Amino acid sequence: MCNFVLLNIIHSFRLVLSNLYNTLNEPKAILDIAKKTITMQSEAVQQLATLLDDDFSKAVAAIISSQGRVVVSGIGKSAIVASKITATLNSTGTPAIFMHAGDAIHGDLGTIQENDVVICISKSGSTPEIKMLVPLIKRGKNILIGMTGNPESFLGQQSDFVLNTFVAKEACPNNLAPTTSTTAQMVMGDALAICLLELKGFSSKDFAKYHPGGTLGKRLYLRVADIVATNQKPEVTSESDIKNVIVEISEKMLGATAVTENGNVVGVVTDGDVRRMLNKYDSINGLKAKDIMTHAPQTIESDVLALTALERMHERGISQLLVVDNNQYQGVVHLHNLLKEGIL
Repeated sequence: MCNFVLLNIIHSFRLVLSNLYNTLNEPKAILDIAKKTITMQSEAVQQLATLLDDDFSKAVAAIISSQGRVVVSGIGKSAIVASKITATLNSTGTPAIFMHAGDAIHGDLGTIQENDVVICISKSGSTPEIKMLVPLIKRGKNILIGMTGNPESFLGQQSDFVLNTFVAKEACPNNLAPTTSTTAQMVMGDALAICLLELKGFSSKDFAKYHPGGTLGKRLYLRVADIVATNQKPEVTSESDIKNVIVEISEKMLGATAVTENGNVVGVVTDGDVRRMLNKYDSINGLKAKDIMTHAPQTIESDVLALTALERMHERGISQLLVVDNNQYQGVVHLHNLLKEGIL
């Protein structure tokens, strides 16, 4: 009898492996599954917009008027979403803290302070942990915002405001693994954060204060002055001979040199100008910077964002800009500087 059961298990396992092998060897089948998953989730997100009501507006108003933080809580996959929403709120100017619903009922309830607004996230709205946590929150008289796929659930009924994240079906073929529902929760959290951001007038400068590191931070705070300070300063006069001009461009390694008179920029000579000169003249003897320079060169101020410098270079199809403040030459910012800093 045991051998018969064992043989059946082995046979079933072989069938599973065979089906898996056939699927993996059918790229179209794999892509179909992926496309179906993405389509289901996008449709759920579109449906989410139709579920918004006055409770959403009231929830935003409650957070705006609160003197405390936003405490975001959940259990299981909803806890992971709650953690992400917390991070998004913090990075967009709304102080927030994550509190795991399971930990809250085992000692972490003190996370919630008197003026805090609490957001509880639960697809069903009726998990045991949520049922235990909600009365404790209500006892503290904190405003409770419930984010649930079932407004008629325990969480929905007990909340001051409900954010409806109902989805008809999970992307999981067994309709079990949280997929579409967690996407809906994430999008609802983003909608909440962006509404708060706009109402607070949270600007890119504010955003930079919360994101000082990495490429994103540099795009938001790095200025032309920060780059020019580390560059050499190529400079010749209009009467400089061509040899000195070429040496200056070569030694300063910025692909160009400013042509100045008394500190004022009167032109620029780029490596492109030098190449055009060599094509145009059989002899360069007697030529001076003023003979080949480009008049009215493209300039930028030192206090401008490096990202703006990149945009100007792109618009004009050039690789460097002269930095000029109050008609006084400060240096050169080159495309390679921006590449090195990770601005692109």
